[in-house]
Amino acid sequence: MISITQKTLQDLEFETILQTIASRCNTDIGETKALAIAPINDKTELLINLQQTAEYLSSFSNNNVIPNHGFENIDYELKFLAIEDSFLEVASFKKISNLTETAITLIQFLKKFETYYPNLFQRTTSIECVKLIIQRIDEVIDKFGIIKDNASPDLIDIRRSINVVRGKINQSFGMALSQYNSLGYLDDIKETVVENRRVLAVLAMYRRKVKGSILGTSKTGSIAYIEPEAAQRYSRELNNLEFEEREEIMRILKRLTNDIRPFIETITAYQELLSDVDVIAAKAKYAKRLFFREAFHPILYLNNKEKNEITYPQTIELQNENRIIVISGPNAGGKTISLKTVGLLQLMLQCGILIPVHERSETFLFDRILTDIGDNQSIENHLSTYSYRLKNMNYFLKKCNSKTLFLIDEFGTGSDPELGGALAETFLEEFYDREAFGIITTHYSNLKILANELPFASNANMLFDEKSLEPMYKLILGQAGSSF
Repeated sequence: MISITQKTLQDLEFETILQTIASRCNTDIGETKALAIAPINDKTELLINLQQTAEYLSSFSNNNVIPNHGFENIDYELKFLAIEDSFLEVASFKKISNLTETAITLIQFLKKFETYYPNLFQRTTSIECVKLIIQRIDEVIDKFGIIKDNASPDLIDIRRSINVVRGKINQSFGMALSQYNSLGYLDDIKETVVENRRVLAVLAMYRRKVKGSILGTSKTGSIAYIEPEAAQRYSRELNNLEFEEREEIMRILKRLTNDIRPFIETITAYQELLSDVDVIAAKAKYAKRLFFREAFHPILYLNNKEKNEITYPQTIELQNENRIIVISGPNAGGKTISLKTVGLLQLMLQCGILIPVHERSETFLFDRILTDIGDNQSIENHLSTYSYRLKNMNYFLKKCNSKTLFLIDEFGTGSDPELGGALAETFLEEFYDREAFGIITTHYSNLKILANELPFASNANMLFDEKSLEPMYKLILGQAGSSF
């Protein structure tokens, strides 16, 4: 069972990686899923995750481009579908139809190109392609999101009657407009629309001479907006027909909702698939920006790229015959970055995220990644830096075993140098005896000597130009460095 604490995630700035991946998602559900990425316990599942991302990454450079998988969130619609006797509005059906069509297109594409994308295809095998969902919605709603006239026999009759009445309104309005205009009763604008009804723009002094209802006046009061009497009669009839139309549309939408409701699990599966692929695509876009031959610290690399500055890759090897590396060398030489690079890349990998390393790099999976990086003085707990670090070492001793990776920055600092060095040496021997894997940075000579003496431990140092006194940010395995 993999156990990685919140402290380790913070120490390695893992949240920054997740935020960068989330920003490359196209959907809000994808973003939420990306921010929730966590270490994967099952090795088979982890490898599938990595292979899915690698397959999507390959689509950027081959001719079989993975089709669009964007969608609008339908969580609201799914909740409503689950409620008996509820019904969805037209816009909701359009979202469901578009999502279903997008999912089916993707599923069929991955089936066709299974040899290119075997793991992505495998993700779709349990999901049924139900074109009936799209067909049912298309029978009722047109591409502009309007209920079709032939959605029901009653709707056809109602809309025909509406068109006839609108024709009569226009005819009677036209006659009134012509009559009152010739009498000189109208303002220059002649007509306008008030409350969605055509009205005459009558000069205030003639308003009593025009038969009809006043629906309003201009700001100055010089114009009265009057609906002619003849048109008014037909308007009431139109209102009644429009009420009948709304009632009939409600019945149609209820019927359509009942037709779609049995497919709620399938529609949910479509949204899950598309949001998963959104995260896979975001991880692939992230990997595309970071895929280089040696091991880079991904956050540092992207920050430096924006500033046009160089990032130096590192090559670090831990194996059963070389389980612990002690890195020494001057301050500001890059020791902490080397330490964080290993931890962050291992953490990313165990979360199913492709990492920026040489293509022939190898690694294995740890059950725990333990970190003690930076000055973790706790003001709230009134603990000094060293007390805090001792407490942390106690936690390490409880958890450390042969499936642990530990990363400790400035091992033993914070107290009297002799005491700090002696305690650090004791801890290091204990971690060694438990066959744990780890990297530490230190200035203590006794730890460098111990690393030389232990068969399965080694020294490393950060290169430093002794003439210019400038760090070279290059890690060299096999020998200790001077602190200068």
